[in-house]
Amino acid sequence: MNIPAWIKTIRRITRNLQRNKAILLLLILLLTGAAFYRYATTPVSDTAIARTVFIPKGSGFFRITEILDNADLVRNRPFFWLLALGKNAARQIRAGEYEFSGAMSPWTILDKLVRGEIKIYKVTLPEDITVYDVAKRLSAHKLVNEKEFMALTTDRSFLASLGIEADSIEGYLYPNTYRFDRSMTIKEIVRILAAQFWREVTPEMRKRAQEIGLTIPQWVTLASIIGKESGNSAEKPLISAVFHNRLERGMKLQSDPTAIYSLRQEGGPVKTVLFKHLKSDTPHNTYRISGLPPGPIANPGIDSLKAALYPAKVDYLYFVARNDGSHQFSNTLASHNQAVSKYQINRQIK
Repeated sequence: MNIPAWIKTIRRITRNLQRNKAILLLLILLLTGAAFYRYATTPVSDTAIARTVFIPKGSGFFRITEILDNADLVRNRPFFWLLALGKNAARQIRAGEYEFSGAMSPWTILDKLVRGEIKIYKVTLPEDITVYDVAKRLSAHKLVNEKEFMALTTDRSFLASLGIEADSIEGYLYPNTYRFDRSMTIKEIVRILAAQFWREVTPEMRKRAQEIGLTIPQWVTLASIIGKESGNSAEKPLISAVFHNRLERGMKLQSDPTAIYSLRQEGGPVKTVLFKHLKSDTPHNTYRISGLPPGPIANPGIDSLKAALYPAKVDYLYFVARNDGSHQFSNTLASHNQAVSKYQINRQIK
């Protein structure tokens, strides 16, 4: 059967069109692939300026993309979505605060997100700082809201969940160096601090407290006073002995740090303890109350906690600072007064 020439011509044109379409499609795919590769591997910016991005908990991938795009880290959302799909990244991104550089490519940015390389804040809590000081240190790094933190530290039901039988968490925020990130809630941070306290407190220590007639809150309270009185670890058992001896004799502890504890919280640090401070009518002032205060006045370290349990076997009843980091101990009021005259002659009394 002879096919008319015009049909042959149409068929040839159709084949050429199909071949051209295939070539065009292949060309489009190649160009798109090249553009996608270039996008994925090229820095998102001409400058290396760092950008901080916070991804809240519960954020979906499209919300995450929006956050990144607003920080000029995406540029091309469809390509970014395609890249994330290829890396199976959409469901693996960890919430938190990230630091990115404009010199990073979308590929590198997604890698960092998938690995969860969030920004970490190293916070050091020295021994014998108060709960207010802890709040300020954490707040300075924007890890907590100071008011919310303080409210939580007196929440009795929350404290009970931490194994703390007290009106305040004062004394149980263990001094150490911690690593926090801004995705953590206030409760998570407080739990970490309290958990470290219970890790340091061994069953043997708790048993010892019971043996010498101290409840856990009383033990921590005594340790906090010892810690505030001296940073000298070698002297702490001696200071502990003074307080134990005074308690046994029914004498007031007369510890300066207890007199200014409430005053520090109300009006800031007290640089010099004055006679008027010793007369202040505050719940923790051991110049006015007998026995231990109603709770700790700081967060003691392990040396103070141990010293409270194992006082030195001495009969000292008094001590006074030598102004060089050490103390002069005495077992009589007369010798104590002599030491006060010698070392505190310039002490201001009002």
